[in-house]
Amino acid sequence: MALLVSENVKVAFHSIRSQALRTTLTIVIIALGLTVLVGILALMDIIKSSINSNFSNLGANTFTIRNRETTVRIGKGGKKPKKYRNITYEEAMKFKKDFNFPATVSVSTMASWSAKLAYGSKKSNPNIQVFGSDENYIAASGYELEDGRNFTEPEVISGAPLVIIGQEIKTTFFSNKESAVGKNIRIGSSKYTIVGVLKTKGSGMGFGGDKICVVPIQNARQYFSIPNATFTINVLCRTVPEMNIAIGEATGTMRQVRKVDLGDNDNFEITKSDNIANMLNDKIQEVGLVAIIIGFITLTGSAVGLMNIMLVSVTERTREIGIRKALGATSKTIQNQFLIESIVICLLGGFFGIFFGIIIGNILSLAVFDAGFYMPWHWVLGGTGMCIFVGIISGIIPARRAAKLDPIESLRYE
Repeated sequence: MALLVSENVKVAFHSIRSQALRTTLTIVIIALGLTVLVGILALMDIIKSSINSNFSNLGANTFTIRNRETTVRIGKGGKKPKKYRNITYEEAMKFKKDFNFPATVSVSTMASWSAKLAYGSKKSNPNIQVFGSDENYIAASGYELEDGRNFTEPEVISGAPLVIIGQEIKTTFFSNKESAVGKNIRIGSSKYTIVGVLKTKGSGMGFGGDKICVVPIQNARQYFSIPNATFTINVLCRTVPEMNIAIGEATGTMRQVRKVDLGDNDNFEITKSDNIANMLNDKIQEVGLVAIIIGFITLTGSAVGLMNIMLVSVTERTREIGIRKALGATSKTIQNQFLIESIVICLLGGFFGIFFGIIIGNILSLAVFDAGFYMPWHWVLGGTGMCIFVGIISGIIPARRAAKLDPIESLRYE
């Protein structure tokens, strides 16, 4: 059996070489279909991994209170997020004071999306995010200190000109062996003393990442122009089982702070740390489904083209089929020969498609998300299975037609 399959594979390659142009075009079409399919799906997996990694840093026991609904929209579709009136500094601090639950509460605000930093003659690009925060921000936001210390409560209250910088800022201005702690940098026109350096968190998907500066919240209110600023409240619970109880308590406390009347809907949004990740992953799955449909359409076109090539091949090789049958080849042998030839062509296209799909997916992931090499074995196996399926579907009709040819009539052909 193995010898027969091996012989059929050799015949298949001989036939491919004899019809090089037509076969190559079919292989290219199959390869393009699988390149799109595997490339996009591999990239989707990498994006999901990046999202989950970013949000897992926040921990499963954190939730956020903000003034707008958290939704994910792609294009013009989807529901617009509800937006409520801003959470004021006074409201955020009152919540922190009145929230009688054993949890860590942090109040923060975005001071600048595009700050420019300077240290001596070195300057950064104007793309640094500056947060104004209290002494609990680092813990509640999933960051850790690599060097230096956190703010103290008196420093936060007084608005001291201190800053904690992200890892990318440290690498931009200081050498590996040089400590950034104690150095003075400029944020805009103001001078700040670095008291801490955050551990690397990655910059995937734009969630804060390493291009970040944290200054005391009173300093942000004093020296950064934040018209109609809204404040965000992060709550870090001690354990995951306490989350639902804490959210219930937080809802009641925030309704009192915001003076929501009994029976009225909340005018704020509470979001668990993993909710956004789940929403993004759902949207990515929708994109992945579109990619699968596109890939299947391309492969369907390839299947039709391959079937046409195989039918032409049967006609052109009618005499060869007659000779094989005259020498003792059975109808089943002839059928298997053409079926294996169809599968071999599909597998050749599949090999190149999967190879280029993985390369393109990883190049994009490296360029956009700075992710390492990813090998989507499940898509490789799935793509190979699809190629075999397409080969069988495309080759079964021509193979049966070849098997049914009368050997005498075939020998008289031409």
